[in-house]
Amino acid sequence: MSKKSLKSKEKILSLLKEEGPQEAPPLAEKLGVTAMAVRQHLYELEADGIVETVCCPRPKGRPGKIWQLTEKSNELFPDSHSEFAVGLIHSIRDTFGEEGMEKLLDVRADEQTALYQKKLATSSGLSDRLEKLAALRSREGYMANILPGKEKGEYLLVENHCPVCEAARECSGICARELDVFRNVMGKDISVERTEHILQGARRCAYMVKQNNS
Repeated sequence: MSKKSLKSKEKILSLLKEEGPQEAPPLAEKLGVTAMAVRQHLYELEADGIVETVCCPRPKGRPGKIWQLTEKSNELFPDSHSEFAVGLIHSIRDTFGEEGMEKLLDVRADEQTALYQKKLATSSGLSDRLEKLAALRSREGYMANILPGKEKGEYLLVENHCPVCEAARECSGICARELDVFRNVMGKDISVERTEHILQGARRCAYMVKQNNS
C-alpha cells in the first residue's frame, strides 16, 4: 500500500471518528478527491472490518449509503494501555478495597484539576477557556473539539474518542471524576452537563457548557 493511500485512509477514519457517519461524497469534498477514490478506500476498510454501511432512506430515489466505524476500529485509536489499566484497577481494589480506589480517584482528579487550571489561567472568556481545555484533552488522546450549542452562549465540549474506555467500564468512578474535573475547572459560574456518553452506547462523549443564569 502506498503512503498516499494509507494517509487518505487515516484521514477518512479521522473524519468518521470526529464527525460521525456520513456518505462518500461529503468525505471526498473534505479530502479534495473524487467520490470514486473515497469509495475505493472505504471498500478496502470495509473488507478489513473497520467500517460498515447503513441505508439512509430518502424521499425520492434510491436509499443513501452511510459509512460508519465499527467497534473493531477502536483498535486503531489510542487506548492508553487499556489492558494494563484494567489490571491495575483490579489490583487496587483487591489491595485497598473500594474505599481505597475512591481515594485514589479523588487524588487523580485533584491533580488533573490543578494542571488544567494552571494551563487555562491566561484564558479570556468561556470560549477561549474551552478551546484550550479541548486542546489539552486532545493531546491526551480524546480527540476533543468545541461546537456551538443550540442557544447563544452555549457550547458543546465533544470527545470523539476515549483512550481509557476499557478502564472506565471497569470503574465508573473514572467518568464521574471526569465530570467533576470539568466543573471545577470551569468554575461555579459555569454549568457543565454530560449529554452523550460512550459507555451508554453513544458515538462520543459530549458536555453542554454554558453560563449559569443566576
